[in-house]
Amino acid sequence: MHHKLTPTGPIASAAANWPPLRRFIAAEHRLGLVMAQRRWTAGLYEFLRFGVKQAWACLFGGIAVALMIGTWRFYPPDAVLARYDFLFLCMLAVQAVLLAGKLETWEEARVILVYHVVGTLMELFKTHVGSWIYPEPSIFHIGGVPLFSGFMYSCIGSYICRCWRLFDFRFVEHPRRLSLVALSIAIYLNFFSHHYIIDLRWLLFAWAVWLFGRTSIHFKVRTTYRAMPLLLGLVLVSLFIWFTENIGTFAKTWLYPSQRLGWSMVGIEKLGSWFLLLIISYTLVSLVNPPRKWRGESAGADVRRRDAETVGKMSLPTL
Repeated sequence: MHHKLTPTGPIASAAANWPPLRRFIAAEHRLGLVMAQRRWTAGLYEFLRFGVKQAWACLFGGIAVALMIGTWRFYPPDAVLARYDFLFLCMLAVQAVLLAGKLETWEEARVILVYHVVGTLMELFKTHVGSWIYPEPSIFHIGGVPLFSGFMYSCIGSYICRCWRLFDFRFVEHPRRLSLVALSIAIYLNFFSHHYIIDLRWLLFAWAVWLFGRTSIHFKVRTTYRAMPLLLGLVLVSLFIWFTENIGTFAKTWLYPSQRLGWSMVGIEKLGSWFLLLIISYTLVSLVNPPRKWRGESAGADVRRRDAETVGKMSLPTL
């Protein structure tokens, strides 16, 4: 676990990775101590804290979705700058602000850039074969793909990077990264090849289950680590992405052939596609964030001890 150093000692908190949040660490810890005095309030506080961390991890993606909805509802259709170009410039600005404000690390930005390129290349092919379309004009585009579309893939990479840091992931029986790279390459190739030969996605699903089936992920919401099967976590994130995709098509940011004459929900079969794409993103993040092994309950005890020692030394303003 990485700890940021300050004049008062190490801060054992994920929030310390983002300097604008450091001043709230001590106040939040004191609030947590008050809430922990009763079991039901402690459980409620941990649930709310989990939600806040998830929302913070979704910062980049949440801004992207808000921009898609906002421009669909309010952007003037006769504006000099096309809606897609406005979205592209906005996402560039958001990325710059996150980096300048140290709300995102350069390491995370590199992962986001790689996934951006991977996603854009797939978009070029998929729009060419008619899998989906971008119905509006744009200046910043390659072929039929507006450049802002790559940021939709970047949102997924950003979310995983931030979750990894915020929840201090530890793993049991994590697959070898070389195996994940091989699976990811096979998944990516299948997104192209299934248009010409047999679709191997069911084989890829089986491969993924075989690799991740025994893996559990331990994550820290506050001072206690919780655990869940990693495979279940990937499915839940895929479900959330599928739900977000429905928002994107509803806002006419892109359309599937079945939606040209009127909006309808994206088919549930797309959930499988997002699951496979999520594995590619997860693999990229794991290459820059080596998975750390779960060391048992002693890890949680060490975190609680460091938290208590740290907050005892800190003299930061309250909320």
